[in-house]
Amino acid sequence: MIETVQLSETPENDLGYIRPWMYDKQFNAIFNEKRYAVIEASTKSGKTVGCIVWLTEKAVLTKHKNRNYWWVAPVSDQADIAFRRTCYSLPQSMFKPNLSRNYITILHNNSRIWFKSGDKPDSLYGEDVFGAVVDEASRVKVESWYALRSTITATRAPVRIIGNVKGRGNWMYRMALLAKSGEHDDMSYAKITAYDAVDAGVLAIEEIEDAKKIYPEDEFKQLYLAEPADDGGNPFGIAHIYACIADMSTNKPVCWGWDVAKHNNWTVGIGLDDNGAVCEFYRFQDTWDTTMSKIIKATNQVPSLVDSTGSGDQLLERLHIDGHHNFKGQLFGGWKAKYDLMLGLSLAIQNHDVTFPEGRIVEELECFEYYAVPNSDRYIYAAPNGMHDDCVDALAMAVKLWVKRNKFSGVGLVPRMLEKQSSWSIT
Repeated sequence: MIETVQLSETPENDLGYIRPWMYDKQFNAIFNEKRYAVIEASTKSGKTVGCIVWLTEKAVLTKHKNRNYWWVAPVSDQADIAFRRTCYSLPQSMFKPNLSRNYITILHNNSRIWFKSGDKPDSLYGEDVFGAVVDEASRVKVESWYALRSTITATRAPVRIIGNVKGRGNWMYRMALLAKSGEHDDMSYAKITAYDAVDAGVLAIEEIEDAKKIYPEDEFKQLYLAEPADDGGNPFGIAHIYACIADMSTNKPVCWGWDVAKHNNWTVGIGLDDNGAVCEFYRFQDTWDTTMSKIIKATNQVPSLVDSTGSGDQLLERLHIDGHHNFKGQLFGGWKAKYDLMLGLSLAIQNHDVTFPEGRIVEELECFEYYAVPNSDRYIYAAPNGMHDDCVDALAMAVKLWVKRNKFSGVGLVPRMLEKQSSWSIT
């Protein structure tokens, strides 16, 4: 992608330059209209140089004076790399570097691009920032991200969040999930693998194949394929989740799980066929009356579990008053109820007794977490802050009914799953 960028409105003061070439996937990931762009990318795929160009153009093209732009890296040595690359790439007549404080000043408008370390989050508060890049974001402290985010509150500045993936227990991974979900209108997501860079002529295939022989599988996938390794905080197991992915079944459902919307959540309905495959999937937000109508129409008298916690109890009562007794309630009150429900879903996934299609269900299963409560025997199962687990809950309820239905048939079940059945109370 080559484009002549005009830096002045008057020809006599023309500071135009030719934007460095970028391949399409690299360019589209960085140069888009979204305020937040999250880019999980292979090492040496061009994410850094592309974002140097993006941030430099923000500083150079602004018609305002004295604005600040930030490049934030995990440690100062990594920020120095971007600082040096930026200095090498710009005409000497365009900027003045400050070598002791790691910033450059754009001469025609006095804008500054700072190259900062995220090692000390407190040092990032206070300034107004008009554009930022978070480099190697999976290794940047979450407190540094919070500090940077505070600096763009008044300016509403755009941010590019880039890096190799590094497990799933970091804020960049969660931002990527949020961007992929489509629930934030001003976020974009892109994945750039080493093979994308090979196709673009940026990397040599022989080098990638050599790295594949040298690195452990998980590390190669993270560095070159932008596939995060399992950190161990997922109750289902990432490999087991992937093993259960299959096309949506065309069979009719024999049971349903419904997680009904409360507040800003979604109503999700998942139907399983006789083989434990997802064959129906609904996700929507609507009024209670419309929600009830949709649920009744979708289930068509098939046995169904519905979340009867809180306001869900009113919906269940209305369903029963109207004669729809195929619905039973599932209480989520207290940690033990959800623990038992998720244990059943974990067993079904780890035994590969259930299948589901790519998309929203898999995304929620991937980010779902569990952790032990200190000084107790309790475990908390939940989505990370800011994420949803409606699909997980609906699937767990459908699986619970499916296990109950097949308890004596032996279809895809093992004794330890049947033993847990006794603790699953259906109201």
